[in-house]
Amino acid sequence: MRLRTKNLADYAQERALNMPEAVAIYLEDGQHIQFASIFNEALALATSLSNLGLKAGDVISFQLPNWRETVALDIAAVWLGLVVNPVIPIYRDHELAFILADSRCRCLFIPGVYRGYDFPQMIARLSPELPDLEHVITVRDDPQREGAPDTVLRYEDLIEQRDEPVPAKQPTDMSAVKVVMYTSGTTGRAKAVRHSHQSLARAIDNGVEGWGLGEGDVMLMPSPVTHITGFANGIEQAFISDCKTAFMERWDVDLAVAYIDQVSATGCVSATPFLQELVEKAQRDSLDLPSLRFFACGGASVPPNLITDAHKVFANCRAFRVYGCTEAPLITVGFRQPEEETLAANTDGRINNWDVLIVDDEGQSLAQGEDGEILVKGPALMLGYGEEQQTRQAITDKGYFQTGDIGHITPEGAIVITDRKKDIIIRGGENISAREIEDVLHRHDMISEAAVVAMPHARLGEGVCAFLVMRDSATFTMPELQAFLQESGLAKQKWPQRIELSEELGKTASGKVRKDVLRQQAKALIESEA
Repeated sequence: MRLRTKNLADYAQERALNMPEAVAIYLEDGQHIQFASIFNEALALATSLSNLGLKAGDVISFQLPNWRETVALDIAAVWLGLVVNPVIPIYRDHELAFILADSRCRCLFIPGVYRGYDFPQMIARLSPELPDLEHVITVRDDPQREGAPDTVLRYEDLIEQRDEPVPAKQPTDMSAVKVVMYTSGTTGRAKAVRHSHQSLARAIDNGVEGWGLGEGDVMLMPSPVTHITGFANGIEQAFISDCKTAFMERWDVDLAVAYIDQVSATGCVSATPFLQELVEKAQRDSLDLPSLRFFACGGASVPPNLITDAHKVFANCRAFRVYGCTEAPLITVGFRQPEEETLAANTDGRINNWDVLIVDDEGQSLAQGEDGEILVKGPALMLGYGEEQQTRQAITDKGYFQTGDIGHITPEGAIVITDRKKDIIIRGGENISAREIEDVLHRHDMISEAAVVAMPHARLGEGVCAFLVMRDSATFTMPELQAFLQESGLAKQKWPQRIELSEELGKTASGKVRKDVLRQQAKALIESEA
């Protein structure tokens, strides 16, 4: 694969000049994003951000849904040489305070009130502990609403056209840090994953090549643009390839079906539950969605029968698993040919443009078909974490990233995941740190010990189960737990859906909790109740 020499701003400018009225990204409501209009909006925003004193290397964060404004923001940031930090909109005080402080964010874009939650109010609470945060900019907020802040800037004001020169575009350095994304770690502290313009472009090109994307393709994008998939394949892919994007602000299977027909969507890469609901909807309503030609899913376990059911119900669509993570996006691209259905249903995809090793606990390479930890190296690999020590622990001296996943490679060059070495729960495609939840639970006066593990979840793949040892044999109910977690500021998607009270937690001889045993217990409980 070729190395790119242009960044997002270069492509945006080129397309604004050569195909100004062409659609780059479809929107469910309002005018679709055209190349010229979004580029002009980005330049106006870049001018305003420059006037605020932001300069190359500064970090700007946004906690926004799949809105038009995220595209202009991304282009403007690249134009000025700023580092973009997308933050998941469902994060609250606990997660957001850490991310903004750790990234030394200087400028933050937030909604006003979105889905009933007041974002400016949250930032007002956090501001005293964020000395680097100089500018808060609201997007789509009603300045007349009761409680609307009068001390923050408005995005709508910043993009007004003014008779002043646009700041010069920063020189293209494809190896420079372009984006910082935070992902859950086994230590409980989120890790700052740093990607360059080049590594992100290579991840996108990997999918373009693997799925044969070109003119006429439209990528349905229900994944948040604050995730690596939504950011890369949602925003940037529409500018550096000939494939258009179709943003969905939130997943709704009924809306998705109508939207797929409306824009003639040809593909989707997203979490497993979305494919599950789409197949069930198609079966229920006798739909075949003829424009769809592929659906790449991952981030949660994919039942083999889901793949075969998709092939039966859709007219032209091939479904398959893919494997990757924020640090190493799209390691596999799946199997798209009809004769490869067994591989599509029973493996985690074909390796494409990655060097993959399977090693034992001593780091020695294992033979094909033997299970061990999966190590990967390639041009789409992250530059490293924000903390040098975290990078040293994750990347070997030969440049391989230790994924923490256990699996093997098949004779066809596919990866099969069989277990997980990292203490991570993957809920609906999002990594959740068990340690982070445990750290919060241990703050409760009545909890003596807490161990959090993954449990099976019919829709999301995995849910969160907490095994608790209470002080003085106290009882503890789910409403009590939820009230405590609400007060802690932990995002709701990390709250346990099940608690099990125990007199003690089984441990190894060295005192480590036997989480493998607890995972089996949780699985057995779920299966017995089903």
